[in-house]
Amino acid sequence: MKAKVLGAIALAGSMIFNPAMAAETVSVVGSSSVSPLMEIFGETYAKTHDVVVEVQGPGSSAGVRAAHDGSADLGMSSRDLKSSEKASDIKEVVIARDGIAVVVHNSNPVKDLTKEQVSKIYKGEITNWKQVGGEDKPIVVATRDTASGTRGAFEDIMSLKRKVNGKKVSAISQRAQVASGNGQLKTMVASNPFSIGYISLGSVDNSVKPLAIDGHKPSVDAIKAGDYGVQRPFLVIYKEGRPSKAALDFLNWIKTADAQKIVADKGFIATH
Repeated sequence: MKAKVLGAIALAGSMIFNPAMAAETVSVVGSSSVSPLMEIFGETYAKTHDVVVEVQGPGSSAGVRAAHDGSADLGMSSRDLKSSEKASDIKEVVIARDGIAVVVHNSNPVKDLTKEQVSKIYKGEITNWKQVGGEDKPIVVATRDTASGTRGAFEDIMSLKRKVNGKKVSAISQRAQVASGNGQLKTMVASNPFSIGYISLGSVDNSVKPLAIDGHKPSVDAIKAGDYGVQRPFLVIYKEGRPSKAALDFLNWIKTADAQKIVADKGFIATH
């Protein structure tokens, strides 16, 4: 019987589902950046194991909650865990690393920004492309929703946090347009000549133009060399003693050389 990955694989033809032959289900919830890679893992793993891997990508914060409360076998996060999210029984496994690419419309003449310039653009302190070597046009800022691990990592890297009443909050301008996922943000940038956004390096295609940051273009080699500093981990999180044996077997397979080759083939950085 052919297994499936939720949202990624459809059962072929007129195959009849027999409950007696039902495969064991592994549920994985979290980051929309990690989800496409996890779906490929699930599809590949299901070819040789009687397991159904169900993947849902509502965001990293949801993945962390799912790991804590056991509503999923495994959680996914595309950022480091906050101190409030850590616990002695919460295990973190780095399954890949990813760059965050700052992207603009293909027609934009700007090719390079500094981290400081990116930070000022997102804070609303730089508002015109002319201020950073571009045309005399207003900058349209696109960001991710607050549950996004990509946004959390981007804010940390670009110093986009400020303290209010002793608490750290986002310093991204309230005028920024908000996208719910990598795909939506990429579409927003691709359709507006004056926009700027940030997406997973593995999601970059010819519909948008990635910018060099501090003189270094985003690439796997630049990240490995430590030259491109806008990067973050892809984590799988789980509560000790909570996931099924099938889920832990799947996670152990993700760490193998065969699975890590998939990581590299998809434009991410393998763990070994």
